[in-house]
Amino acid sequence: MGGNVRHEKDLFLGDYVDRGMHSVECISLLFAYKVKYPQYVYLLRGNHECRSITKVYGFYDECLSKYGSVTVWKFFTDAFDYLPLCGLIDRKILCMHGGLGINAIGIDEINKLDRVKDVPRRGLMTDLLWSDPDDDTDQWKASNRG
Repeated sequence: MGGNVRHEKDLFLGDYVDRGMHSVECISLLFAYKVKYPQYVYLLRGNHECRSITKVYGFYDECLSKYGSVTVWKFFTDAFDYLPLCGLIDRKILCMHGGLGINAIGIDEINKLDRVKDVPRRGLMTDLLWSDPDDDTDQWKASNRG
């Protein structure tokens, strides 16, 4: 992702943090690209852009060790709350970090979600961020991941 940005649209599906000790740099670069190229860079929220998950998988500790306080972590996690949960390409392709839950939904239900909060334990927001496809399952089943 370094170097020149192509003048094509890029849609990122989340989990920008908790993938090593350079999460701050990674998300900072993506936010900078979003500011500089808003018409080309689109960032969706993943399940790791959540306070409770970042405390378990390393982003919280990375911010604390690099900056000596939780202030930077709080700024980032507050910003994560505002990331969209889904993206729609050409009014045909629905993109998200996770998947759809057992209950049928439409774009209107997604648009009505209050996403400016930490991820709840259950519900549509959780499904969009946590649901994983499983080739061994014909229907729906509870995920052991959340």
